[in-house]
Amino acid sequence: MTKHNRPDNIRRQLGLRPVINVSGTMTSLGASIVVPQAVEAVSAILGEFVEMGDLHRRASAVIAQLTGAEAGFITASCSAAISLAVAACMTGPNLWAIERLPDTSGLKDEVLIQSGHMISYGAPVEQAIRLTGAKVVPVGQATSASAYHLAGAITDRTAAAVFVVSHHVVDYAQIPLAIFAEVAHARGVPVIVDAASEYDLTGFLAAGADLVLYSGHKFLGGPTSGIVAGPKERVRNVYLQNRGIGRGMKVGKEGIVGALAALQAWKVRDHDAIRARERRALDCWIETLEGRAGVNVSIEPDPTNNPLDRLKLTIDPAQARITAWDLADRLAAGDRPVIVRDHEVEHGYFLLDPCNLHPDEEFVVAARLGEELDIARKSNEIIATPFNERVLTSEAAILNWPD
Repeated sequence: MTKHNRPDNIRRQLGLRPVINVSGTMTSLGASIVVPQAVEAVSAILGEFVEMGDLHRRASAVIAQLTGAEAGFITASCSAAISLAVAACMTGPNLWAIERLPDTSGLKDEVLIQSGHMISYGAPVEQAIRLTGAKVVPVGQATSASAYHLAGAITDRTAAAVFVVSHHVVDYAQIPLAIFAEVAHARGVPVIVDAASEYDLTGFLAAGADLVLYSGHKFLGGPTSGIVAGPKERVRNVYLQNRGIGRGMKVGKEGIVGALAALQAWKVRDHDAIRARERRALDCWIETLEGRAGVNVSIEPDPTNNPLDRLKLTIDPAQARITAWDLADRLAAGDRPVIVRDHEVEHGYFLLDPCNLHPDEEFVVAARLGEELDIARKSNEIIATPFNERVLTSEAAILNWPD
């Protein structure tokens, strides 16, 4: 089914813009296209009753099979999984302690994280740790962390160490996971790996993670959910947090069944075909932009080694007659909005991510790029909103909701 005859009634009914996502698996855009198997599973379970403990047991077995872990658990999101994994490292199976959180009296309650990993994914990662009552202990400096920084930060109050895998983290002079785990384990400190947007379901445990956390709703293509994998006792302790702070982070039957279906679909997904389709989109955009004054394009591999390439557009305003951020904003406006990956747009570039396209949407993206670049070339003056003004406008817009 092509974009032109694909049903789009729900967005029209709700009065929502028909955005095309070339930003990536972003929560702010609905994360990903849920795979058909998960859609069918969610629909099938909604009208039925289940014993949730047994459903969680079934989920544990499937997660274990795909990750090589002993057990697994599904929660509301990967952010929730961070909180619950930290909580589990503090309380263990102590039901009294679980009910007392975020009061950590008498518990180990310090959690280590490299300063260069203290990122925001829409909220600060350290806040997900602090929600449990834990105290965040930064390791090293933002652009320089070494094994001795980690070793020196470990005390008799250390409950866990968190390692973040993300395109947002500082990508140099950080402690590699294998060394991070070795140092932590030498002092009996468990390592939690936040791998929310990663394809690799087995490598982080093999590299030393005690608990690894994924988003079920990103590359896996499930409904909004978080996935925890690790040794049986540690995962059980995460599951037990549902009797405490995890109650407000619980996942429903539809989330569990949908995530299970997405995991099972992952086993048989034709990743080579997906890569070929994504490459065709990149080629389409390269062809569209070839010869455009002031527009330089290059293929950028995913920074965390996921099997995904993106197209980087570097804009020279003097020739293109528009800044990178103004082009991004204009693409996002109008009747055919295209949302690009503009996290670093102040450096004069943005990226196009092909992983969340419906069939034929790459042609709409190409057309919109051509339209906006043509308009800019005809402008008497360079279209250049001061970047500081853009930043302040974006910040002010946050408070406008729900208007």
